[in-house]
Amino acid sequence: MTMKKLLVYFLMAGCFAMVTHVSEAQAKKRTAKKRTTAKKTTNTRTQVSINPTPIVAAPKIDSLPIPVVKKSLRPNDAIERNLVNDRAPLAYEHLREDDAIFREKLWREIDTREKMNLPFRYSADEDNGNQRFISILFKAIQNGPDSGGVTVFDAVDDRFTTPLTVSKVSEIISGGVVEVPLYDSVGQVTGTKSVTAEVNLDSFYKFRIKEEVIFDKETSRLFWRILGIAPVKSIVTSQGLYLGETPLFWVYYPDMRPILSNYQVYNGKNLGARMSWEDLFESRFFYGRIIKSTMDNPYDRYLKDYGGLRDNQILQLLEGETIKDKIFNYEQNLWSY
Repeated sequence: MTMKKLLVYFLMAGCFAMVTHVSEAQAKKRTAKKRTTAKKTTNTRTQVSINPTPIVAAPKIDSLPIPVVKKSLRPNDAIERNLVNDRAPLAYEHLREDDAIFREKLWREIDTREKMNLPFRYSADEDNGNQRFISILFKAIQNGPDSGGVTVFDAVDDRFTTPLTVSKVSEIISGGVVEVPLYDSVGQVTGTKSVTAEVNLDSFYKFRIKEEVIFDKETSRLFWRILGIAPVKSIVTSQGLYLGETPLFWVYYPDMRPILSNYQVYNGKNLGARMSWEDLFESRFFYGRIIKSTMDNPYDRYLKDYGGLRDNQILQLLEGETIKDKIFNYEQNLWSY
């Protein structure tokens, strides 16, 4: 065999080996593709389409339980009553910190079931709405600060630190959304329905007031300045267990003064001399027993938490009267005759 034939032989053998290698690689690629496709097909066939159960959101409460009162289409009085609607509260007298030689904070509880506080429960309807004090308060909250209303604050503290929205206030008042069972014709439960509990305005018959008493040496006068008002609600479980009372929210009283000056207070003794709600609070024509004070109270406790006064409301009432007498005696002892 010549050298030339030997070289041709080696070239043909190399080409044959290269062609064989490429064919085997293509065959393996086709096999891998088929297996992958088969696996995907198997996974697709074994997958189960699961539709999640839709979650029905609870209805949002964005309005307070304010009675709807229609306005009279004719004058409902024999005289024109424009004085109260145009009234504005007088500005407070400025008190310098250096002149305040006596300052104490007091917390009072107003029970509207008492005879002196019955105007708080006057439920007549007039053109400006229902005349209950709680209705006036709810209407001011519903309007909001941008529409001549007020800002409401959480009862987590009484320092007006956490503002609340109207929807949150509505949830606090009504207790939120409750689930009511639905029954069929044979009395079996078929499901539930989310409804809002009905609110009875007469159930708000207690209010708390936070105020500060100041003796000003410049004018030699004792000033009482109300800082906040809070409606109180009794907490009762579904089993009927009474857990006590708690304030629902706080409203800053100076913000309420322009609104209260436009509402008249019921006076059954003299309808011709009806004062405004702002006059009632500033003239202190209400009774509220003292439930807490900063006087001799280093632990910042309510009277009901004092040792010996717990579970004895008579002693708590007497302790509140003692605090009132201390303030009165302080003012009287400053005078010399």
